[in-house]
Order: sequence, then C-alpha cells, then structure tokens
Amino acid sequence: MSNAEVLPLVERESDAVVPCCPPLTERPFTAEEAETAARMFKALGDPVRLRLFSAVASHEGGEACVCDISDVGVSQPTVSHHLKKLKEAGLLTSQRRGTWVYYRVEPSVLAAMGRLLTGAATTA
Repeated sequence: MSNAEVLPLVERESDAVVPCCPPLTERPFTAEEAETAARMFKALGDPVRLRLFSAVASHEGGEACVCDISDVGVSQPTVSHHLKKLKEAGLLTSQRRGTWVYYRVEPSVLAAMGRLLTGAATTA
C-alpha cells in the first residue's frame, strides 16, 4: 500500500495511453504540463535515482523488493530517500509486504514517457 501522492502522468482511455503532456514536437507545453514533466525528469536527473528506476523497471515482472535493488553505491537511508523522490514524481508505486517494500514501474508510465519524447503512438 502506497501512502505517496501520485501525479496524474497518464490516464487510460480504453487501451490508449495518454501522457501527462503532448509530445514535445506537437505544440508548446502549458505551464501545468511543463511543471508535471519537469517533476518527472528532475527525479530522473540524479544518477542514483536513474539506476534505481532502471533496476525496478528491468527487474523480472517489473517489480522489485528494496532488498534486491539497494546496491547502488549509497547507504540504505539514501536509497530510501531516492525511492521516495521517484514515488513523489509518480514514477514508482510501492507496496509493503511484511518487513519489505516492493516497488513497481507501471508500464503506462514508461509508455507515456516514451510518447512524450518521441511523439510515437503507444498503447498499454
């Protein structure tokens, strides 16, 4: 169960994935769209956060226990801080199971990020 607020990066309309913002090549962002996209990319702008995000996204089943992804060259409290920032940006969700926390990257988030940068139509 997650207690972090998740930003509305994507909304589902049938099977289509709709990103938080239009592709960069479609039109200029509104102030709100730019704020949302900036939060997401700012969270990924740190090398440790990017490694953690990649570790979760590439983990079997798209979900990883914190115990399996904490070897990124920083202390455990720092890992927890970076995971919190990724959750706040809406890039990760989490669920506590016993003493461990499991993190997940929703496929729709990855699809929306790709669409934002490439302008390619993507479905879930």
